[in-house]
Amino acid sequence: MGKHRRASKAVRIATITGVAGAAVAAPLLTATSASAASVAVWDRVAQCESSGNWSNHDTGGNGHYGGLQFSQSSWAAAGGLKYASRADYATKDQQIAVAEVLLKMQGPGAWQCAYAGPLTSGGPAPEINVSGSASASAGADNAASTQTAKEAPAKEAPAEAPAPKKVRKHARPAAPVEQGTGSYTVKSGDTLSGIAAAHGVAGGWQKLFELNNDVVKDANLIFPGQHLKLG
Repeated sequence: MGKHRRASKAVRIATITGVAGAAVAAPLLTATSASAASVAVWDRVAQCESSGNWSNHDTGGNGHYGGLQFSQSSWAAAGGLKYASRADYATKDQQIAVAEVLLKMQGPGAWQCAYAGPLTSGGPAPEINVSGSASASAGADNAASTQTAKEAPAKEAPAEAPAPKKVRKHARPAAPVEQGTGSYTVKSGDTLSGIAAAHGVAGGWQKLFELNNDVVKDANLIFPGQHLKLG
């Protein structure tokens, strides 16, 4: 049982029979014992047991869960399964309701931190509301954030920039290009000045343009495949 170590006969049966044991323990929810404690007392016990963390997920690896550190067998035996599969998945008020049953079953000694309450067998009944679920409460903040995001005005998407136009250095006109009869064939990327320098044409590109003015109509525009005279 761990911390909830004073196991009554009902608790021992629940431990042996597993989930079926919850049915054995269920009638104890209507027990007539005067054992009870106020919410303030349970808060002090929880502060000592789990630093007041009602959603404690067994971070210490001791097999105990929730604010009041229920072992799984104690949670089932005291009827906790009707609220959640484990104490840390139940609300604070639901955990207190199950703790009240366990207090009637085992007395204050079920908690090592009973002294912090102080937890006794004859305190006032707590004012609690066992409706709702811890998982729903835990998701409330996320749901609110999602709703806020939905209500926020959508940012205007930036206009798409027009696609850059492809530049073709030697764009072919619609009309057929004069090919010429020279000995040098123009390649993609050639210029008159580059050809003149590479082949040592006296007079440079101007001379080359003059030699081929029947083929080249614009000194800045020559086409791959044209045949140029070099001299």
